[in-house]
Amino acid sequence: MDLRQLRYFVAVARERNFTRAAETLHIAQPPLSRQIKQLEDELGVTLVERGSRPVRLTEAGRLLYEQAVRALDHMEEIQAIMRRLREAEIPRFSIGFVASTLYGKLPEVIRRYRAARPKVELTLLELTTLEQVAALKEGRIDVGFGRIPFDDPLIERVLLRNEKIIVALPETHPLQDHAGPLRLDDLADQPLIIYPKAPRPSYADQVLALFRDRDLKPMVVHEVRELQTALGLVAAETGICLVSAGVGRLQRDGVIYRPLDEARALTPIIMSHRKDDRSPEIALVLKIIREMYRKSGIEFGA
Repeated sequence: MDLRQLRYFVAVARERNFTRAAETLHIAQPPLSRQIKQLEDELGVTLVERGSRPVRLTEAGRLLYEQAVRALDHMEEIQAIMRRLREAEIPRFSIGFVASTLYGKLPEVIRRYRAARPKVELTLLELTTLEQVAALKEGRIDVGFGRIPFDDPLIERVLLRNEKIIVALPETHPLQDHAGPLRLDDLADQPLIIYPKAPRPSYADQVLALFRDRDLKPMVVHEVRELQTALGLVAAETGICLVSAGVGRLQRDGVIYRPLDEARALTPIIMSHRKDDRSPEIALVLKIIREMYRKSGIEFGA
C-alpha cells in the first residue's frame, strides 16, 4: 500500500464514480480500477461494492476512507512544514527602486550583486520613494533606491550622488537647434510634462520647485503616471519633460535630449534601509556602488 493508492481510493470514495474520479486524478479509468483492486488484494478485504451505482463503500472501505483522509492530510502538513523549512534556509534580499534609476547604474549594481551572491534569492520591486518607506517598515524590501529626501526615525538614508537633470524634447522642436545648454527661461513658455502624478511629494515636485525657485511658471503642466508615458507624450509633441541624465541613454523615436544649464538642476539618488540594519547584504551593495563610482570617476555622496 502506498500514498498513490490511498489518493486514488479517496478520490473514488468522494466522487462515488470511477469515471469522475479518473478525470479528477487525470488518469484513465482502467489503471484506476486496477490500483483499487491491487489495494483490496494487499489488504485482503473488499473496499468497494462492485456493480453499485453510485459506488458504495463496504464497511472496511468506510473505515479505510476515514483513516486514509487523515493520513493524506497529515502527509500534506509534513510536506508544508518541509517546504517552509527549505524556504527558510534560502537567503533572500529584496530591492525597491524608482523606474528612472534603471537607466543609471542600478542594473550594473544588480548584476554585480548576483555574481557575488549567486545563492541569494533576489527580488526586485518597482516602488515610488514613499512606497519604499512603507515596504521597508513592513519588511517587504531590504533596501530602496529613490530620489525624494525624507525624514523618518526608522529609516536610514545614504546619498549616493546627485544626478544632473536634462531636457527631453520632441525631435522637431525649435529648441533642438539651440546653441549650447538650455536654461529654464527657455522652457517656461513650453507645455511641461511631469511625472509621477501620485503619490506626492515626488520627482514631479522637484521639477516644479526648479521653476518656482526662479520665479518661473510653466505655461501648461501635464501630469502623468510614469516616465514612459511622459516620454511618449514628448514624442507626440505634447510638451517637454525634465528627466534625470541617466534617462538620456534611453533611445526613443521622436525624442531628443539636451543639457540644462542650471546649478540646482540636480536630482539625488538615495539608498534607504531600516535603521540599525547591519545586514552584510546591505554592506555589500554599498561596497559595490563605491567601487563602481570610483572606477567611473563619480564622487560618492556628491
